[in-house]
Amino acid sequence: MASQTSSPSSRQAATPQTTAIRVTVTQTDDATSEASIRHHRLLVDRPSAKGGHDAGPMGGEVLLAALGGCFMSTLLAAVKAREAEFGTLSASVTGTLAGSPSRFERIRLELSAEGSQPEGSGGGALTDEGRSSLERLALMAERACIVANTLRGSVTLEFAVV
Repeated sequence: MASQTSSPSSRQAATPQTTAIRVTVTQTDDATSEASIRHHRLLVDRPSAKGGHDAGPMGGEVLLAALGGCFMSTLLAAVKAREAEFGTLSASVTGTLAGSPSRFERIRLELSAEGSQPEGSGGGALTDEGRSSLERLALMAERACIVANTLRGSVTLEFAVV
């Protein structure tokens, strides 16, 4: 067999480094589960009207909270790194359910700023410059948010009984 050499143009690119994040979910009663996330705990349940005990949010609500929380923590890191001031930032995440089986057909995240201007500027609504700056930082946060990137793309799901 003839030997083969590879030129720089024919070499494959290095595989990106991967990191695993693990969450453990354990049944706590007939309808409720507890998610263990590092040293945090979160109960996941259904409302009483859906056969649960309403001991915590439903999984779909947790998904929306995960998106909002991921986006906000990424946004706040960008705001802090740039020493920007916007007052109190808030994200409202709304998911529209459709289909059978039920799934989110559309998710909308709305970002707002209250007391939006730095001290001494009169407070109130964002100036055009402030709005433009917040929009740039929000775009950066959207692009860097793991949950948004996962929902926007595709993900392989694996289910196993072990």
